[in-house]
Amino acid sequence: MRLLLKIEELLMFCLGLYLFSLLDYSWWWFIFLILAPDIGMLGYLMGNRVGAIGYNVFHHKGLAIAIYFLGIYLSLPLCQLMGIILFSHASMDRIFGYGLKYNKGFKYTHLGQIGKGDE
Repeated sequence: MRLLLKIEELLMFCLGLYLFSLLDYSWWWFIFLILAPDIGMLGYLMGNRVGAIGYNVFHHKGLAIAIYFLGIYLSLPLCQLMGIILFSHASMDRIFGYGLKYNKGFKYTHLGQIGKGDE
């Protein structure tokens, strides 16, 4: 099942690449910005609860899609770019097993505990 989920996330990452290709930005922007959503991890400096909230805001695909569609509605390519980067980054993280966080700590995610082998 985990392999199927990783394939699904890979396809969503490819969707993000495709949507980015429709924008009028150079590819170096994608490469430069793809890790930017990890700034949400800084919340862990203030504890697990704040860290989980910060991380989840920057890794929530629903929010990413909403930002992207808002950019389409308002004809704001920068807003579309932000949505695509957030969506693509979240998909990339989930390929590697990093899911949305629980308040217990960084390694506790909706995909299971980080660092545990496949069961």
